[in-house]
Formats: sequence, structure tokens, C-alpha cells
Amino acid sequence: MKNVPLADVDHVDRAVLPIGTDYPPGHVLDWHEHRRAQFLYGATGVMVVDTDDGTWTVPPERAVLIPAATRHRVRMLGVSTRSLYIEPDAVPWWPGTCTVVDVPPLLRELLLTAVEFEADYSLSGRDGSVADLLLHEIAARAPLPFHVRIPAGADLAALCREYLAAPDTGVTNAVWAARTNLSERAFTRRFRAETGDSPAVWRGRARLLAAVPLLRSGSVSEVGGRLGYASPAAFTAAFTRTFGIPPSRFSQGPGGRPG
Repeated sequence: MKNVPLADVDHVDRAVLPIGTDYPPGHVLDWHEHRRAQFLYGATGVMVVDTDDGTWTVPPERAVLIPAATRHRVRMLGVSTRSLYIEPDAVPWWPGTCTVVDVPPLLRELLLTAVEFEADYSLSGRDGSVADLLLHEIAARAPLPFHVRIPAGADLAALCREYLAAPDTGVTNAVWAARTNLSERAFTRRFRAETGDSPAVWRGRARLLAAVPLLRSGSVSEVGGRLGYASPAAFTAAFTRTFGIPPSRFSQGPGGRPG
């Protein structure tokens, strides 16, 4: 199915509903939730998925697993998606929070095949076998670290979402502490309790996540400089250490190749 609203077919008696959707650049799917679990694959572009407790950046050719009944928002940056909407009792192993995963060639081809199905595709024969194999392939995926936690407190959450939208290398713990009317020590202790990271570590990771969509149109050198790194080598080292893959794999600028 292509460009079909889930609401039109959610009632169909199929454990897996494949839907392909094309979005205009910069489109935002505002806060919503699905009764079904969702496997959201970006065949092109970059997606940023927000929930109440985290932000997941989904690079090209990757996907995010979204649990059933999870309130979320998705920003689409040049994205054409291939989604699977899955009955929760068909995937008892589904993660309890959003999870970014890789999409190897076999899974990608299965997704491209499945979105050509009708909503009431036959459960016997080829179509049903493809749907079953999709679930086996998804279950075998390992999580990728393209996310940061969002604090539970509204004041800290606002600081973090503001930083994710526009990382500012001039921000310090003292600046954030002053905005929350806390001492720097109390602020750092509270931030760590709500995110599991120190504010400085959190900002460093958030800055690297912000690089992923920027690499769609900029070189490694340009993006690293924009985010305050002293050199392309320093940016590459930090990105690779955090995500296990060099930024050049996502860059379409000079010397880069989208991966």
C-alpha cells in the first residue's frame, strides 16, 4: 500500500500492515500514537523521532522500532518511508522504548516488496511468507546508539530540546544551572539523575546527533566546523567513537558518500 492513512486499514485482520509514504521536505508528523507497534524505515533522508523521554535520530537506510501506544513526533528531512504496523501480540519481543536499527539488504528488499501488497493480502503463499520473514529479520536486529534521553522535568526537558534544535557550543553547566535557578552542583546532580549522563556528556552526544541531518548537504569539514570542532579529524574521531561509524558515511558533501 502506498500513501494510505493507517486509520483506513487498521481494522484489517492482518498482524503486519505494510505502508509506504512519501513526505515533502521538512514535514512534521505532530504528536500522535498508534495502537500497533511500528517499524519505520527511511528509504531516503533522515528522520528525527521525539518521545516524552528521548530523541532518536534515524540516519539514511536505517529504521526505528516504535512500541505500540507510544506518543511520538517525527520530523521528516527528505524522507520516503516504508512502515510496518504490527499487532502488539505478534511481537512480544518488541523493545519497550524506541530503538534505531540497521536495515541490511534482505530486510530492505522485503520491505520494498511488502509495500506493494493490498491491505487484505493472502496469508498463504508468497505474501504471507514475506510478512512472516519480515518479523524474523526485525527480531534479529541489534540496536544502534543514535539517541539521547530527555529528562522528566519540564524545565530540563525544555533546555535539552532547545539544544537539540540548535546546538550552542557556548552553553555551559553554569548557564543551564542559572536558567533553572539551581546551583551548578545541584543542577549537575539532578541532570545526571534524570538522564544517566552529565550535562557536558549529554550535550556532546546531542551535538553529534545534530550532525547527522547536516551531513546530508554538507561535508565533514563544514559540519564539524559548524558544530565547533577544532578540525575535521577531531569531529570524525568523536563521531566514530560515539556511533561506531565515521561521519563520511553519511555525508553527501565533497569526499563523502551517503551510507
